[in-house]
Amino acid sequence: MIPKRPYFFRAFYDWITDNGFTPHLVVDAEYQDVSVPQAFVENGKIILNASIDAVRGLVLEDEYVSFNARFGGKPHNIYLPIYSILGIYAAENGEGIVLSELDGGETPPPSSPSPVQTEGSSSTGSPSPKKDTKKKRPSHLKVVK
Repeated sequence: MIPKRPYFFRAFYDWITDNGFTPHLVVDAEYQDVSVPQAFVENGKIILNASIDAVRGLVLEDEYVSFNARFGGKPHNIYLPIYSILGIYAAENGEGIVLSELDGGETPPPSSPSPVQTEGSSSTGSPSPKKDTKKKRPSHLKVVK
């Protein structure tokens, strides 16, 4: 079957923006091929404001999410394999979804090399995390059923 993660991600992104809220993404910054400004990574995670007002060139694909954003006044190309996105929530009220709970043993499909490569990133195409870490549910996310 086609993985459900990209569909849930896009549905929640649309739901959050349609309600006039700000979508924030919780990302595993250590996941292979992730391209984010490392200076803003804390405990291997980064939270990104993905609102249409905060980013340029937003692309929501089945395999990845990419956009351009400014951090500390400097532009950065952001590239997130879909399986690096742990959750999405509305910044204003915390409503959202923990995407890692959807997988239920689902194996990520093979991916192609990312269009944006950063120093130290690999282009092997393997969607597995760089290191084996236990996924912790962010305390500010709420599971919506």
